[in-house]
Amino acid sequence: MESKLNFQKTLTDGVNLGIKNIANLLLMAFLFLITFWIPYLNVGTTIGFYKNIIALSKGEDVVPMSIFSRDNYKNLGDFFLLLGLQTAGIGAAAAFLLFPAIVVSLAWQFAMYFFLDKGTSPLKSLSLSYDATLGDKWTLFFVYLACSILTGLIVGLLAAIPKVGGILAFLALIAFVAIIIGIEATLYKYFSSKVEEKAE
Repeated sequence: MESKLNFQKTLTDGVNLGIKNIANLLLMAFLFLITFWIPYLNVGTTIGFYKNIIALSKGEDVVPMSIFSRDNYKNLGDFFLLLGLQTAGIGAAAAFLLFPAIVVSLAWQFAMYFFLDKGTSPLKSLSLSYDATLGDKWTLFFVYLACSILTGLIVGLLAAIPKVGGILAFLALIAFVAIIIGIEATLYKYFSSKVEEKAE
């Protein structure tokens, strides 16, 4: 019987993974943000960011400086083709009111990970992501929704504390960056293993 994405386990494992690797994840996020405005370099750092999440999903170390690796610039044509197909597909779905666009965006959420991890073509990567998320989209949606609500709620409550609220809210927001990356890695680990099980 095929396993289903577990909401509680995903959040718990993701939080633990994010906290465990918080220093390297925050350094990577910081390097990414301060260089994102630089044309062309931002393409490589974006790819490197994805690759580190893939590494995290496999239990490997996060290497912040690897977002500047020259290897990230290989196969840029297919990278942009995949982004274009995703954007066009989600845009077309949005023409049928918002709900289909949400479904398609969730279905294709992990296409870039499959593309960079498995070396599959843009179309195959979209197909793998679509097949992997079958039966799990509602849980996936609620995982992302929970992340958004909890982040907003906790940061908002801390910000309301007199005098030190701003500092506490900022620190909490920083911590949530690492946690959300950890949850994303946990999700990809699950969907990647799901694809591998189907292939056997």
